[in-house]
Amino acid sequence: MTSPPAPAPARVVSAIQPSAELHIGNYFGAIATCVALQDRYPCIYGVVDLHAMTMPYTPAHLRANTDRMIVDLLACGIDPQRAILFVQSQVPEHTELAWIISCLCSYDELRRMNQFKEKAEQLEELGGLQYASAGLFNYPVLQAADILVYRARYVPIGKDQLQHLELSRSIARRFNQQFGAFFPELEPVLTETPTLMSLAAPDRKMSKSLGPRYYIGLFEDEAGVRQKVMAAVTDPGVLPPGIKMSPGVANLFAILQACGETATAGALLARYEAGDRHYGALKAAVADALVALTTRLRARRAAILDDAPAVQRQVAQMSEQARAIAADTMREVRALVGLPAHRS
Repeated sequence: MTSPPAPAPARVVSAIQPSAELHIGNYFGAIATCVALQDRYPCIYGVVDLHAMTMPYTPAHLRANTDRMIVDLLACGIDPQRAILFVQSQVPEHTELAWIISCLCSYDELRRMNQFKEKAEQLEELGGLQYASAGLFNYPVLQAADILVYRARYVPIGKDQLQHLELSRSIARRFNQQFGAFFPELEPVLTETPTLMSLAAPDRKMSKSLGPRYYIGLFEDEAGVRQKVMAAVTDPGVLPPGIKMSPGVANLFAILQACGETATAGALLARYEAGDRHYGALKAAVADALVALTTRLRARRAAILDDAPAVQRQVAQMSEQARAIAADTMREVRALVGLPAHRS
């Protein structure tokens, strides 16, 4: 008789695509939460380079961005002594599980995913030979596999990612119903920071795709940070009835709070509520807080880059650790779904 699967530890799993540059929205929206969770749970964090292939790219940029993202995450505080940091393409069990669970996901579910619609529109705007690939359409299934292959319990995400997590939960529940209880029930760990908006267009989420002036890089120099903050959009004029604060001003307060400057934010908010609509002091405070953050992170990154070969060896070892966990999952999954065991 086959013994029941061993219960999985309450793991935290999160992953990020390798991009040319992180911005403060990435940091406060997910990375800072991931760093904090290392003190409470077994954590597994990944750089998901296979996902980056769903949009136009060059091989050289993909490799460089993957290496850069690893260094950036270490600089942000992901600690190899308290967490595993892996590269997705080094753990082929992700794609094996993705195929299996794709058979438990409907076409209509994928068609409704917001990210596919948004990315497809971006590709249409680019024109030329660009097209929305099947990989982009199936992206959420691989994303679910990224989580489930480690039998995660908690997933740190922003509210804008809840749709993807709900799909992962649905797939896990179907698997458990059809093949027996195996995957833990997934729970989101939501960041306390609201979604940060672009300083130049506060009606749009901060994003690199809008162009350099629409985001603040996490490792940006002081001059760039101050210039962008001081040019931030605030009040467009007289506010509409019932609106107490414009999106641009609310965004500046959100950034200040995210940086931990609670007392300063409170004092400036009191001035705002008293009728002070001069935003020089608010912008200066936000700029000071962000410069302190980016300066600290740049110093950490420089120290890590001083020994880049050691970092590469360490991440290769951690990817092997991740693969060992994923392989254990797949041995049990293969047995449950009726596939033969891999030959050793």
